[in-house]
Amino acid sequence: QVQLVESGGGLVQAGGSLRLSCAASGSIFNTRAMGWYRQAPGKQRELVAGINSSGSTNYADSVKGRFTISRDNAKNTVYLQMNNLKPEDTAVYYCRAAWGPYDSWGQGTQVTVSS
Repeated sequence: QVQLVESGGGLVQAGGSLRLSCAASGSIFNTRAMGWYRQAPGKQRELVAGINSSGSTNYADSVKGRFTISRDNAKNTVYLQMNNLKPEDTAVYYCRAAWGPYDSWGQGTQVTVSS
């Protein structure tokens, strides 16, 4: 089991930036695929960005060029740098770790972008 704790959410004006962090427990963090998801009110949870154990990344079209996912295996932490934020980025952001048929989710952190 992997425990995940997100931080870094908050209120920001459109055009601003935030960096989310997800700290993971466990000694084999570097073998986990990690992802950031978000869920806006009334909408389904969606993948924002993912990074595998080799460092390859993928992004939702809506955030390409604005968001960057990265990981620091020495700190058991994955980050989501969010630039040029838009009101439509407002959501609860969740961190997910995946390995084989298993996964773990964090509790979520609220990001609110005002226009």
